[in-house]
Amino acid sequence: MINLPILPSLRRLWLFLLALLATAALSGCQAVVAAPQPTLPPPPVEPTPLPPTPWVMPTLLPSLTPSSLPPPTQPPPPQFTPTVTTTPAVMGVFGFPEGVNPLTGLAVEDLTRLERRPVMVKVSNAPPSVRPQAGLSFADLVFEYYIGEGANRFLAVFYGQDAARVGSLRSGRLIDGQLVSMYQGLLAYGSADPQVDEVLEETLGDRAISNLEANCPTFCGRDTHSSPWIYANTASLSNYANKHGISNTRPPLNGMIFQSEIPESTGAGQKVAVEYSASRGEWRYNPESGLYERWEERRLNPDDLIPLTDQLNDQQLAFANVIVLFAEYTEFAPTLHDVEIWGNQLGRKALFFRDGILVEGSWRTVDRGQPIQFFNQYGLPMILKPGTSWIHIVGLNTDLSQPEPGHWELRFHLP
Repeated sequence: MINLPILPSLRRLWLFLLALLATAALSGCQAVVAAPQPTLPPPPVEPTPLPPTPWVMPTLLPSLTPSSLPPPTQPPPPQFTPTVTTTPAVMGVFGFPEGVNPLTGLAVEDLTRLERRPVMVKVSNAPPSVRPQAGLSFADLVFEYYIGEGANRFLAVFYGQDAARVGSLRSGRLIDGQLVSMYQGLLAYGSADPQVDEVLEETLGDRAISNLEANCPTFCGRDTHSSPWIYANTASLSNYANKHGISNTRPPLNGMIFQSEIPESTGAGQKVAVEYSASRGEWRYNPESGLYERWEERRLNPDDLIPLTDQLNDQQLAFANVIVLFAEYTEFAPTLHDVEIWGNQLGRKALFFRDGILVEGSWRTVDRGQPIQFFNQYGLPMILKPGTSWIHIVGLNTDLSQPEPGHWELRFHLP
């Protein structure tokens, strides 16, 4: 094929025609393939919020109007007030608040009295001519036990209060060493049998203070076996200990538990009497005071009882708790006995009287330097009434009877 040159004019015409044909072809293709674009709806319009409609109390039907409703059969329950304590706190479980006596659960007027050892004074109860005694109504605790020949004696514990005169003062006994050690006190006594004196001094050291060691005002009087007897001054005894370098700091005395609420009982207990062959003491519950009042026989006649009063105020002795502990006595001579206090670690029988009820339980010792532990009928710590306690220690063979409901009789017997 022979290429012939193209003239410029023809060339321009040729190029124009080619361009025209290309444009027409492109326009035709678009007309066939392209489709109309869809029309989208307008975006939704947010609704205008309506104002809230106020709540209106519905109208009661005529048959349910308040005036026609029946009255409630029971009053509505009281509303709870957080500031009111419905159950009194039990004191002693986690210690005692400052200023509260751990032997009574009561607040003391003079806090300095708790910053010392208890003063424990031996007090006579025989013959009847020594009554009424002095100072017993000021004691926190009083222990009563048998000393032989049908007689009994007291060991009074002064801690929250002092008494200017306590007595008449009498001699010490073997049991005193155990009790004074457990309450970590000072023992004030009117001398003792040489064998007993030796045991007391060995057990207590210089904390055993006899009337032969200190003069008035610590001990005032002539002789323990004569009238007007000898009396001890509890505040002066504390001062005597301080002056003579006898340890007199505050001991730990926790162990007793107190609560005003009356616990579950095992029976009524309005009266309890403990009779030795030569003496009889009765406790009669006074519901007005909530205390047990002491009565004692007159002139060795157990059927003729009179109130046992205090020389210092002429008031009848009255205690919040009366406790009876059964313990093992050992007789070495008619007037020489020992009582197993320290050795009772497994527990022995006990009776607790408070608020006119009786709770049967037990007692035991956990340490020679800690107070006696008390337990109720379930083996839980016995809750005592806040106040003073009188504690009888009787033999294991002591007879217990109930002549009538709420009246309990105990007749002491040695093994």
